[in-house]
Amino acid sequence: MQKQRNYWIVGLILLTFFVISFLTNILGALNPSVSASFTLSETMAAFLPFSFFIAYGVMSIPAGFLVEKFGEKIMMITAFILAFIGSLFFAGLPSFTIFLISLFTIGAGMAILQVVINPLLRVSGGEENYAFTSVMAQLIFGLASFVSPQLYSWLVTGINSDSVDNSIIVLLRDMVPPLMSWVSIYWVFAIFSVMMIVIIILTKFPQVKLNEDEKAGSKQAYLELFKNKLALLYFFGIFAYVGAEQGISYWMSKFLNEYHGLDYETIGANAVAYFWGLMTIGGILGLFLLKIMDSKIVLKIFTSLAIFCLALALFGNAEISYYSFMMSGFFLSVMYPIIISLALNSIPTHHGAFAGILMTGIMGGAVVQLIVGFISDVTSLKIGMMFVFITLAYILSIAFWSKPIISNKTVKLKELLKTKN
Repeated sequence: MQKQRNYWIVGLILLTFFVISFLTNILGALNPSVSASFTLSETMAAFLPFSFFIAYGVMSIPAGFLVEKFGEKIMMITAFILAFIGSLFFAGLPSFTIFLISLFTIGAGMAILQVVINPLLRVSGGEENYAFTSVMAQLIFGLASFVSPQLYSWLVTGINSDSVDNSIIVLLRDMVPPLMSWVSIYWVFAIFSVMMIVIIILTKFPQVKLNEDEKAGSKQAYLELFKNKLALLYFFGIFAYVGAEQGISYWMSKFLNEYHGLDYETIGANAVAYFWGLMTIGGILGLFLLKIMDSKIVLKIFTSLAIFCLALALFGNAEISYYSFMMSGFFLSVMYPIIISLALNSIPTHHGAFAGILMTGIMGGAVVQLIVGFISDVTSLKIGMMFVFITLAYILSIAFWSKPIISNKTVKLKELLKTKN
């Protein structure tokens, strides 16, 4: 007998995915504004994503144990309390040091949510629907990544213009320091976080029984995996992917402004929005391709095209650079799920602990930005961003050396079209 599904919880989780993405993927659009407000060098600007993504390195594994001990509801409330504190603290007292602390606090909350919501989605929506609901969650995630830079652009344009008398704009105009209109987005984040806390408190959560590959794992399991060369190679795969994703999305707006004179509050923010939007569309195409092609072949094709797009973005004229940065998001789209699936299908045991180690690899978004920033200060932003080629080359290498125990199941295109009809 099929269990009754809790679609209210499914809706809550999809909303949570939206908020995670909304708070996470705004940094690229903010980078030039923050740098101008605090007069930051490239290395100092790199500490912003470092502070956020290093929280994943610190919290991902402990979060698994905390969820098992305290439960999903308490940990989700805790996560949004952290996001609220971080957002409100910075919005009320905007300075560079406080921003770093706030970003780490928000990042810790987002790391906790990432650990909670996937098992909760499986239970609430049903295992038989998990593939569908997971894809839906990624679409929502991509939508939020597209919306947040657009909202930022709307806010700063309105606040900076005396002719705009929208009540929200007028209120926020009085709440942000002069020449720092971008801070307004953190008042919005604080409001979103409070709303999520209230909704979660009022929601009754189902009991979640974790699968073996969702449990945090024992200390012995982690020790075994850290001694496993293959496990470490896949850890660096996730490390390289998030480093590449953030290495492009975080610096593109500043690059377009510095090398081509494009306005970062409008055109640059728009480029960041479409980078994430095209990543979502690429993910949908990737799902189809993985039905008819081996995942390693898909990874080879998409990574090679991502490298090509990045080269065009760094060395092309203004128009080519603008569109190539956006298109790179399309080709980055399949890398994360393919690396995760190749990793879990290559290590036969301790999947729960291994998943925690892989999630810790998200700290690549922190470390790679420091390297890009340092190289940029010593040389130029263009040369600094060329470091991303190294991370993409590593991802491409995975498609050659990985030997999963189980390969993704494929069907011939004719057969797939027949089933559709």
